[in-house]
Amino acid sequence: MTSRPARGGTNGQIAADIEARIVDGEFAPGGRLPSEATLATEYDATRGRVRTVLAALARRGVVVARPRVGWVAQARHRTQSFDRMQSFSQWADQHGRVVGGRVVGREDGPATAHEARVLGIGLGKEVHRFTRTRTLDGRLVMVERSVWAPWVGREVRALPDDVGSVTGALVRAGIEVVRGEHRIEAVAASSLDADLLGVRRSSPLLQVSRATATRAGRPVEYGVDRYLPHVIAFDVTAGEMAGAG
Repeated sequence: MTSRPARGGTNGQIAADIEARIVDGEFAPGGRLPSEATLATEYDATRGRVRTVLAALARRGVVVARPRVGWVAQARHRTQSFDRMQSFSQWADQHGRVVGGRVVGREDGPATAHEARVLGIGLGKEVHRFTRTRTLDGRLVMVERSVWAPWVGREVRALPDDVGSVTGALVRAGIEVVRGEHRIEAVAASSLDADLLGVRRSSPLLQVSRATATRAGRPVEYGVDRYLPHVIAFDVTAGEMAGAG
């Protein structure tokens, strides 16, 4: 459970903590929050202050008041669109979010059959892999695993562990990623996911698998991102139907 603000915390501190508890899943979206009296006790505040805080959160769409139910947590999805190629860092910057990341593991090794097919290289060709945790507005939101084509391996190996945007670093090196394919599915957290994201093993995660390439179609990366639930949603624009079904 998230720790409560110190006694006498400001309304802003209380609001930030309640929102953090929603993001962390302690208060599930669509579920009822503790009563105003219970929250007042937890935060050493009056019910009037708690009501003021909740009203401010309601104006931002974090919670909603429902008659005969009470205060209910809202799903606060941050939406990313797949109508054009955009990295996580680029999307966050566009929406005024503070994005962070840290590489927590690196290795070089032979490409698997799937990696070789996606990256257009020979089976067993050496590739560089890394695992990176990502934060949004200071909160851990996903774990990112990437396998890099040999021709970009030198540039990726040279990046510091706290690199903010790999895509940006590659652009500065003259490598522009402009194409991508994505697959979205629900998965259960592995033991390693659980350790990195601070959740229980087998907890539900949103997985996005992606293959990126240059404008000329040269494969750059095969990656798998696993997001905590209730953190982000994706918009996918469908084209015209090919024929009547």
